[in-house]
Amino acid sequence: MLDFRVKTFLTACQLLNFTETARQLNLTQPAVSTQIRYLEREYGVKLFARDGRNLVLTPQGKLLEQAMRHLANDERRIKNQLKDDDLRTLTFGVTKTIGETALIKILAVYVKRHPGVNIKVTCANTASLLRQLQNGSLDFALVEGNFPRDLYAELPLAKEQFIGVAAKQHVFKTPPKRLEDLFSERLLVREPGSGTRNILERGLEQENFALSNFTHFIQLENMHTIIELVKADCGISFLYKAAVAKDLKQGTLQELDLADFSASHGFSFIWSKKSLFGGEFAQTCKELRDCWLEK
Repeated sequence: MLDFRVKTFLTACQLLNFTETARQLNLTQPAVSTQIRYLEREYGVKLFARDGRNLVLTPQGKLLEQAMRHLANDERRIKNQLKDDDLRTLTFGVTKTIGETALIKILAVYVKRHPGVNIKVTCANTASLLRQLQNGSLDFALVEGNFPRDLYAELPLAKEQFIGVAAKQHVFKTPPKRLEDLFSERLLVREPGSGTRNILERGLEQENFALSNFTHFIQLENMHTIIELVKADCGISFLYKAAVAKDLKQGTLQELDLADFSASHGFSFIWSKKSLFGGEFAQTCKELRDCWLEK
């Protein structure tokens, strides 16, 4: 069981306020300060500092937080395993795009192989999944956005082409040959924190453009809704070709061939590099990847 001082420290790292930390843990503020000072003496470093009125972590504090949070996450997983009475539960996250494209096939094969395993899947954007990995509520995640490679181990699943699309019947003011030909169109785009949006923003930045160059937009959190609105000729969008392969084949959507935009990005399983269960997560992710590759 983790020392209660460590739990106080991790709570203070999250809130960056000793008064709020005391309130959340049902302690007095002096008690919180005493516990933090104990850890500072134990490790011989300052863990917190003042930046004006704000409380901030020192570089040493950030390092200790990362190490202690990994320990807390592993402890939480051990407790959950004990409560399950040896019944295995798979707890992982997927981005919304993957949830609508790859997840069904992966789970359909995996469940048939392991009928006795319980499965908990969280579907959220990349930024949210990274936060949940950090706080230990997920064992691993399948993402398509960018992530800090110094913190997470990676197992690639697939690489997908990222394209612009419009309704087949859409009439452009100017036949689009470059990104700037699209700026008068209404852009259908995912919410901030989405891996799909992040990839589009990076592609635009490479040409010195931004989302703000588009005159009109609709922001949505559901990829299926975006696709249906594009098919209904309510705007254009940029997304994975795999997500609209059927619509392109059926002729309800058209791919936009742009001279200055070409992108692809990988879908990857990721998990904490410092977790005690890293080997187990890697093995599970390899099997899930095999489920995706199975014909």
